[in-house]
Amino acid sequence: MKFFRIIRLSAWVGALFLITTSCEEELGTIGEGVVAGEPFTTGKVEFDVFAFNKGIKAVQTNKLPLYQLGAFNDPIYGRRNAIIISQLTLPSGQGNPTFGDTAQDVEDIADDDGEEGTIPEEETVKEVWLNIPFQRPPASLLDSDGDGVEDVFEPGEDATNPNSDWDGDGVSDNEERIIGSDPFDENEDGTGEDFVANTFRKRFDLDSIFGNRASEFDLKVLRSTFFLRDLDPNSNFEEAQMYFSDQDFSAFTSNVLYDSSASAEDAKVVIDEYEIIEFESDEDDPETDIDETTQVANRIPPGIRVSLRPEFFQEILDKEGDSELLSQSNFNDYFRGIQISGEGVTNDLMFLLDLTQANITITYEYQNFNTTEDELETLERDFVLNLLVNNNGVIQGNAVNVFEDEPFDPAIINALDNGENASKIYAKGGTGTFTEIRLFEETINGGSDIINEIKQNNWIINEANLVFHVDRETLNLAGGEIVEPPRLYLYNAETDQPIYNAIFENSETNEPLGLFLDFDGILQKEGDLGTQYKFRITDHINNIVVRDSTNARLALTLTSNIGVPNVSESMGSVDEVINLPIMAAINPLGTVLFGSDVEGDDEDKKLKLEIYYTEAN
Repeated sequence: MKFFRIIRLSAWVGALFLITTSCEEELGTIGEGVVAGEPFTTGKVEFDVFAFNKGIKAVQTNKLPLYQLGAFNDPIYGRRNAIIISQLTLPSGQGNPTFGDTAQDVEDIADDDGEEGTIPEEETVKEVWLNIPFQRPPASLLDSDGDGVEDVFEPGEDATNPNSDWDGDGVSDNEERIIGSDPFDENEDGTGEDFVANTFRKRFDLDSIFGNRASEFDLKVLRSTFFLRDLDPNSNFEEAQMYFSDQDFSAFTSNVLYDSSASAEDAKVVIDEYEIIEFESDEDDPETDIDETTQVANRIPPGIRVSLRPEFFQEILDKEGDSELLSQSNFNDYFRGIQISGEGVTNDLMFLLDLTQANITITYEYQNFNTTEDELETLERDFVLNLLVNNNGVIQGNAVNVFEDEPFDPAIINALDNGENASKIYAKGGTGTFTEIRLFEETINGGSDIINEIKQNNWIINEANLVFHVDRETLNLAGGEIVEPPRLYLYNAETDQPIYNAIFENSETNEPLGLFLDFDGILQKEGDLGTQYKFRITDHINNIVVRDSTNARLALTLTSNIGVPNVSESMGSVDEVINLPIMAAINPLGTVLFGSDVEGDDEDKKLKLEIYYTEAN
């Protein structure tokens, strides 16, 4: 890698020499002329960087792309319990739904309208399911060889070999994909007499689950009585309502819809990598040519799926035609939402969940008069309530995350908001910390003398890097399993804007860790342990030196997706309002880095700004 950089730099300097000797006007940007000897010299210089830890006591937690649920124990930062409060959305956001085939006002006059086919339908709830799918890894990381078996399940070279045979049944994984047989079942190879293609449960790689996946998970679902507003009355209903992670909704609940911690009837949640398949029927109809028991009606991806108590949802069906269901706003006032909470039994478990993929499905039966057979029959239908709805990027509905966090260790508390140049940088997502970074000098917007000296030296800045070294000793001494953040985010703390230029960035994929690879900030590892995060901030330094931009304060935090730089309001431990990237607010992870004030054996890991430059002689 170093050799490549030297060759590239030499070629670039040679090209620059041709330009400067052929265009005298360009010399004004790098010097007055070229004297005898070497026209350019190259070098590297390091400058001091100053880091200041600041605490975040609450973050805005409504209108999020992902929501945390469950308990997560960080050996450094302590335990977090995350609760979700969410509204429910009527199908298509429209009110006045019809249950069964006939509207309620027609049913009400069934005895008087003279129509034989008009009868009271007597809709009755049969079962109710809450379903929240788990997150999946980026598509580019799932199945490299396209054989139907995702990479996480294929060891070593098998991940790139479509002819591998996972279950050892003599039929390759790719052949089983084509046949429609199960590559994980050694007893199914597509040759059996009763074989029906693609009727097996598919297995999926799951993402954004923290903790022991083999442990059970207690879940509680309550009816929420808190009205989540879309608009803030303090702004004369002109601005969106913000809810924060430290708000207490515990007193605003009523009906228990599910509680595995208190009821033997409600099973604990078990993480299953396999989808659920629903078939057309449990019994084959002998009067048809097909076997309904082999006809897939629905595939439900892996997730949290629990059966809610039907009594309350019967009340919803009974209100057909009433004012409570006439509009979404009326429904929100009547059924204000659900509260979901849970904790691991033997090990803590936390999930990041997309609530726009979550729903409550009410399956009900109703009476129908079959005019052909001249008899009553019982039919079945589903009514689906979504939690949130993503309508072309606009989220309909409202949900809030509440975080119950253990207090930080006193050593961390004492390191926050003390105004001192930090020896350790504490990086924690959500209600945690962020770090203010100042380049060149400790004072705010300082460093003018150094910047002027760089200008006077006529440096052409080839590369500028900030390298944050992981404090491995602190992480190792904490004990327990530490999930290190895959990526950090560095941005302008004064404008809240990125300091990378997305137009010119190099990206391999549209997935979070494939974006903006020049700017980077991705965790580098030796083995399984992180060593450093490196940011290439050449454009930012050139903006300061060449284009006279302000040497603004920077901010360091976590990110779940660097391609989403949007910020939202947070409440600091000292500062009243701090704008924090949304992708940091949803991230439960944390780490410890070496700061600026480092001495002794670890001085080589001190935070510094590296600048590689070319100077015209």
